[in-house]
Amino acid sequence: FFDSLQDQFDNLEKHTQWGIDVLEKYIKFVKERAEIELSYAKQLRNLSKKYQPKKNSKEEEEYRYTSTKAFLATLNEMNDYAGQHEVISENMTSLITGELTRYVQELKQERKSHFHDGRKAQQHIETCWKQLEASKKRFERDCKEADRAQQYFEKMDADINVTKADVEKARQQAQLRHQMAEDSKAEYSSTLQKFNSEQHDHFYTHIPSIFQKIQEMEERRIVRIGESMKTFAEVDRQVIPIIGKCLDEITKAAESIDHKNDSQMVIEAFKSGFEPPGDVDFEDFTQPMKRTVSESSLSNSRGDGKSETKFGSKSKGKLWPFIKKNKLMSLLTSPHQPPPPPPASASPSAVPNGPQSPKQQKEPLSHRFNEFMTSKPKIHCFRSLKRGGAGPEDFSNLPPEQRRKKLQQKVDELNKDIQKEMDQRDALTKMKDVYIKNPQMGDAASVDHRLAELGQNIEKLRLEVQKFEGWLAEVEGRLPARTEQARRQSGLYEAQNTSAVNSCAQDRESPDGSYTEEQSQETEMKVPAMDFDDEFDDEEPLPTIGTCKALYTFEGQNEGTISVAEGEMLYVIEEDKGDGWTRIRRNEDEEGYVPTSYVEVYLDKNAKGA
Repeated sequence: FFDSLQDQFDNLEKHTQWGIDVLEKYIKFVKERAEIELSYAKQLRNLSKKYQPKKNSKEEEEYRYTSTKAFLATLNEMNDYAGQHEVISENMTSLITGELTRYVQELKQERKSHFHDGRKAQQHIETCWKQLEASKKRFERDCKEADRAQQYFEKMDADINVTKADVEKARQQAQLRHQMAEDSKAEYSSTLQKFNSEQHDHFYTHIPSIFQKIQEMEERRIVRIGESMKTFAEVDRQVIPIIGKCLDEITKAAESIDHKNDSQMVIEAFKSGFEPPGDVDFEDFTQPMKRTVSESSLSNSRGDGKSETKFGSKSKGKLWPFIKKNKLMSLLTSPHQPPPPPPASASPSAVPNGPQSPKQQKEPLSHRFNEFMTSKPKIHCFRSLKRGGAGPEDFSNLPPEQRRKKLQQKVDELNKDIQKEMDQRDALTKMKDVYIKNPQMGDAASVDHRLAELGQNIEKLRLEVQKFEGWLAEVEGRLPARTEQARRQSGLYEAQNTSAVNSCAQDRESPDGSYTEEQSQETEMKVPAMDFDDEFDDEEPLPTIGTCKALYTFEGQNEGTISVAEGEMLYVIEEDKGDGWTRIRRNEDEEGYVPTSYVEVYLDKNAKGA
């Protein structure tokens, strides 16, 4: 077919070069596609890694719910999904880019050889043509010279004035020219026949053969690029089943989400084991006698606290935290005794807006609830426990249900440690036996010291297990009977503590440092210090409702109070509720109560509740 393009040799050369350019362009396209796949896979892996839970962190504990487990499964499947895109990139690089790059190099060499042969054939036929033209021109020139010599001879022969010798010389010259013309004619004829033969071979043998090779080369290139395009699609098609499997696993993980199970896990995680408080009795302020308080009320009096039973009794006053955290915070930290009078006053009653007298019998319900809730350590002590030190070894700072789970977890951990030590001891014992039987392998006495250490470690761990099992038995004896299902569920999930108090109030410390509760009650009050800190750390601070100016210097040495200097300006966050104390704030970390008579308050008219 290409032999019909013999007169289009240059255009054919340009076309084949364009074909190679197209192939190189396709190679570049596949290479960039492979880079995109690899980059996409890397981004998917980074995304999956970014949202993976950190090991040994609180975030990892949150992945026990079915919804978060499904999300974790999705992240893992995204890793496999990214791996398939890496496979696409690798296959495209090896099966298409690499193969085509080698093929292009071979194609360039083959094309160069074919067109070199074509140019060589053209140069040969052109040389033959030049030889033919030269022979033709020489024959033409010799013929013209012979004609001129003949005409000169005839002219000399007709002239009577010319000597016979000149005529003979002209005749010989004419014969010589005729002979040269005949020789040129014979040479021209031979050259012409040779050229015609070469020209026939050129156009019917050499050039068609070269063009046929070029055509075959071009067709192979076209077939090769088509096969590469099929491979391009097949590489994607090969990973579709695996990608589909990844998506099926994500769907399966989503279908495994159990909202009922997650809700039950939340219940188990935050259940404290406390019972709801009883009803609050009516307080009749019209009677001169001291108001009576129900044993189950939140407002237990100080005297009632002496007759309260042990931990777990229903007659105890329990905190049921259905109140706002800021309000609870203020109840837990506000002082309980009347504030001191200002320096210039003789008595608290002489000061306007002064506090109530300490002899006054009636107290607001908030004060009684405050007495019930106040215990040592205070809230700031809870924070120091969490930030600086650890809780009691027997977890007595936790509610009963949470304490039981922590103790059970500790026993399980110790048993695992014992098993590890025993496994090491067994391995060393076997090694010692081998050394005894084969002394050349090692000294049997070299492991005796390590065996003795392992024995001591196992004995210590067993004593620890006995100690924690004793505390566990004590806690389980105090807890009310639980159903088998409740036992299973509480054993499966580690619970978090709520903002509740374990039992009745411990001995309370007043702002002046005196204790107002029986010391025997101290062991009955277990405060979940670290969990209170968790409850309050994330709460928004109380908004400011105004400002105040300190009229006198106040040394806030008691818990719940704050020191101020005369003339200092501060923010008011809670006004006097009738107890003689105003809650103020200096900055984000410093706030507390000061006597109302020590400050001059300027409430903001737009503040809520002002």
